[in-house]
Amino acid sequence: MQIHPLTSSDIPLLTLLQPEGWHDIVPVYTFYNTSPFCFPIKITIANELIGVGTTILHNDVAWLAHIIVHPDYRNRGIGKFITESLIENIDTRFCKTIYLIATALGEPVYEKSGFKTETEYLFYKNLAADKIFTPSPNIVPYNQLHHDQIKRMDQRISGENRSFHFEEYLPNAYVYTINNHVEGYYIPDFHEGLIIATSSEAGTGLMQKRLTTKEHAAFPIDNISAIACMSMQGFEPFKTAKRMRLGEIRDVDYTQIFNRIAGSIG
Repeated sequence: MQIHPLTSSDIPLLTLLQPEGWHDIVPVYTFYNTSPFCFPIKITIANELIGVGTTILHNDVAWLAHIIVHPDYRNRGIGKFITESLIENIDTRFCKTIYLIATALGEPVYEKSGFKTETEYLFYKNLAADKIFTPSPNIVPYNQLHHDQIKRMDQRISGENRSFHFEEYLPNAYVYTINNHVEGYYIPDFHEGLIIATSSEAGTGLMQKRLTTKEHAAFPIDNISAIACMSMQGFEPFKTAKRMRLGEIRDVDYTQIFNRIAGSIG
């Protein structure tokens, strides 16, 4: 069994690893392979691709993502090998916290590597409600005056310094403001459409804005306001996934995350 960096020539072979029920992993790994903050690896046996995984660095926080083993090679410890290989390549002197999102299949593998469950995400799909939502008048298009407020808010709520990821998408973002004070923001083009908000009015208003064009959603189980918003529309989650941590606990406010970015970023 050999481990190497994933290259562009490996991308077409990823269809052999595509897990059932997942979004297409080829675009995701294309993103990983071209992003300077992502470090994808591959596992081979006799030159056959049998597993992949990625490290994503957010300054002093790391995420492990899309750890996948070919179905024919499962239950042989390869998932654990990929996980620990990714961890070994992280400079833990600087990066004190490592996160991942675990499926039911992956959770016991990550527990063996020392990960602890921190919270759960609820996932919704087929949200094609009648598109009858009326956007709040407090929701306005982003402008540069909102930049610093968004950056500070995101770092305080996420516990990460990650604004460099989403700044290029801000021109198409929306913000919820009261008297020029930003209470929440929604970035439609940033993967699954990140929503962060400091009040339930801002968060649910931006959720409703998002659901005029999206048919899926995901947020932490801690966010009671988001759950109530979905329940009022008759939506119930179809699955959950654990958010797991290795290393130091960080100050994350899950009650103010109204839609996650995606597993591809954290």
